[in-house]
Amino acid sequence: MTDNTLTYPGGFAYMMERYDGRRDPFDFGPEDLPPLDVNLAALRRAIVPVRAAEKGPADPNTNWARKRRQIAEEFIDMSELAFLNAQLISNLRKRSFPQQTPALFLRIWTEESAHLLQELNLRWLVSSVQTFADHGASPAQREAGQGLRMLFGMMKLYEFERSFSGLPPAKEFGFGKRARARLPLDMEPFSLMHGGLDINVITPVWELSQTDPVIAPLAEHLLQELISEDGGVFRRLAQMRAKKERQQARK
Repeated sequence: MTDNTLTYPGGFAYMMERYDGRRDPFDFGPEDLPPLDVNLAALRRAIVPVRAAEKGPADPNTNWARKRRQIAEEFIDMSELAFLNAQLISNLRKRSFPQQTPALFLRIWTEESAHLLQELNLRWLVSSVQTFADHGASPAQREAGQGLRMLFGMMKLYEFERSFSGLPPAKEFGFGKRARARLPLDMEPFSLMHGGLDINVITPVWELSQTDPVIAPLAEHLLQELISEDGGVFRRLAQMRAKKERQQARK
């Protein structure tokens, strides 16, 4: 196998270099993240002001200060606790971070999940559950986080590519133009009427997540949003299945 036959020329060496290049840690300068014993209730009550997204005369000229202001733009008039969660996630994606970062992330999801589920939008909730994949405190947290990271990551790739079909996310494909070609990796085609792959992808991750009280509320919330979503591959498959059932019933 040569480089010109690979999806990513250079193979895993190139992929690892690209992946690792995004993980350079932030330069904090004289700053730090809050300590592990920070008062979470006070942060829950405090609101992020407009000035958090503006450069002050005393602000250090570090990439962390710039990143923090960039994150703050999304959290103005929201709670400081929600803002802190985003800051922790941004650091936990790096190779290194302030020592208290993983424990503080787990603490706020242990003690304040109800507030975060109400305050955060879906994008930050997905980012939160994905962070458990690398930094969960238990095997269940890490495994459920990894399963949901893979699920949502593949959904994002597929739904982005599908958008070039010109069809909106809620519109299923018709039956007349199916290309009966080899599937990648010689996979067996999915059986629309009798296959359970769609349910088998979602249910084991949900079941595992429910064994851990910290990640359970977040995973439950996101998967409930997924099966309630009126667009996306899972809803479209259900619509196609229902349409096929109606066609067969008329025969």
